[in-house]
Amino acid sequence: MMESFAAALANEVLVRKEEQAGGPDTLYIGGGTPSVLPLDVISRIVEAVSAVRQAGKPFDECTVEVNPDDLVSGGRRYIEGLLSLGVDRISMGVQSFDDGILKWMNRRHDSAEAVRAYRILRQSGVENVSLDLIFGLSQMDDRIWNETLDRILDLPGGPPEHISAYQLSVEENSALDRLVVSGRYREASDDICCRQYEILCERLADAGYHHYEVSNFARPGYEAVHNSAYWDGSPYIGFGPGAHSYTIADGLHVRSWNRPSVKEYTGVFGSVSGAYDRMSGFREREVLTGDQLALERIMLALRTDRGLPEDELRADGDSAAIDGMLAAGDLERLADGRIRIPESRFFISDSIVARIV
Repeated sequence: MMESFAAALANEVLVRKEEQAGGPDTLYIGGGTPSVLPLDVISRIVEAVSAVRQAGKPFDECTVEVNPDDLVSGGRRYIEGLLSLGVDRISMGVQSFDDGILKWMNRRHDSAEAVRAYRILRQSGVENVSLDLIFGLSQMDDRIWNETLDRILDLPGGPPEHISAYQLSVEENSALDRLVVSGRYREASDDICCRQYEILCERLADAGYHHYEVSNFARPGYEAVHNSAYWDGSPYIGFGPGAHSYTIADGLHVRSWNRPSVKEYTGVFGSVSGAYDRMSGFREREVLTGDQLALERIMLALRTDRGLPEDELRADGDSAAIDGMLAAGDLERLADGRIRIPESRFFISDSIVARIV
């Protein structure tokens, strides 16, 4: 399966070569658990994308998502192999340093293994590490949350350059959703989630992190280049089953995506010959309207601490609502003429955006 997947992925990159003219500038291997793949498969992915770029031009950023248990089993050899491919950023899904919560999440690692994985990263020479955390669990009190933050800020080799922290969400028809519906799990209240978010913001600010996006914190200079492109509305290309793309051509803004079936994917891109024709029935697309573009521009930009130029915000938003929120402190005007949501209101950013548009 890994061999056929790697071949199909390399073929898709080649078949869609024209979409990559002039780029891409960053490479992000994620969307699942890429660290289960052996080095030779990841090498084929990197080489496939590199082959259609400008000769000799390095990526501005090259990230691979990993799980702690995979790094511990692979050891320094695996990580040094990633570095040799040009990977310069590792994003590791730790989620928590509390063993009870990790077990409840059905994670394959425990807190000790996460620390071992992090130590191996540092010993292997990785200088840009991002860790993922989850908050907003009803069984996680403030003590557990503070202890998790204590651990992440006291990791061997120094704290991570980047931290992403997301509130637990219940997706429809998921295993967690079934627990909620059956009454076997009660979601955390908004008050609990808000308080844990405030603790997160305060602790990371004290530790010198830049809160540059609602869910993302970085030591100055380590803000994610790839992810920032999403919030800036820049085009991006996604390869693989279920991958999404956003392109701009001939004045049209198009979102497209592959269907998620791995079996169907390897059939479509099993060979380069005829793949372009087979692809047309496999990929889906929509052309975004002006209203959709305006909404996304406001929604994405206001997730960041840079916000949006005031004239752009007023052109597509409700000026009266904007004035009211400026007066109430839900929005603030920066010295350069941009308007943003202040950090103290980040937690309710969705409701603020809804009032603007």
